[in-house]
Amino acid sequence: MKRLLILLLFSFFFNLLTAQDTAFKPGEHFKFRIHYGFFNAGFATLDLKTGVFQGKKLYHAVGKGWTTGLSRWFMKVRDLYESYFDGDGRPYRFIRKIDEGGYTMDKELHFDHNHHKVLVINKEKNKSGYYSIPVQIFDMVSVFYYLRNYDVSSLKPGDALTVDLFFDEEVYPFKLKYLGKDVLDTDIGEVHALKFRPLVQSGRVFKEDESLTVWVSDDKNKIPLLIKAKLLVGSLKASLIEYKGLKYPLNFVED
Repeated sequence: MKRLLILLLFSFFFNLLTAQDTAFKPGEHFKFRIHYGFFNAGFATLDLKTGVFQGKKLYHAVGKGWTTGLSRWFMKVRDLYESYFDGDGRPYRFIRKIDEGGYTMDKELHFDHNHHKVLVINKEKNKSGYYSIPVQIFDMVSVFYYLRNYDVSSLKPGDALTVDLFFDEEVYPFKLKYLGKDVLDTDIGEVHALKFRPLVQSGRVFKEDESLTVWVSDDKNKIPLLIKAKLLVGSLKASLIEYKGLKYPLNFVED
């Protein structure tokens, strides 16, 4: 009984210390307004809670996006992204279910980190297959939480971070270039920010390799404040309009 009590106490304090290392906690909620050019095209939300996959307690992030108003007449969008990952952002289950103007996708990924493989289940085509993955790999959602935990204090403008994403049934190198500090006037107030430029593949959706710019809060949270993108046709902007459940105070500009 004494040994069991010691093990339980050790487990409790280990989990507590581990939780303190992350920049986020369950209950976190973000809402973004999406603009296409001058038009309010829709909204997106990102929520973080706890989840269980294959008996393992994990973080469970749920991202949703949808068009609204006149945009629905041009292209109706209903997107759902879900990721189950640990405190280091390492994914175990990923769900991508989208309907973008008739283009649909319904896929689920199960990551096996012990054997360096991922099972891709294509529910639309009723087929599945295994693919090899490197030791460190992320999905489209879990990479966001991994980068929020990254210590950026030593970064200088021009420095870049590189990680591997599993995207569209292949490993994709994702590079994030640090541009420096900024002050951003947002719907939630004036916030100290860090500015980054993800290097993306041009020719498919984006206008050029450096068409995407992201601002995150310059504090322990590193929450997304603003995203701007130059597309092949027009431009897209996502701005944070609502948040709750942050682990740390936001770094607002003092009056």
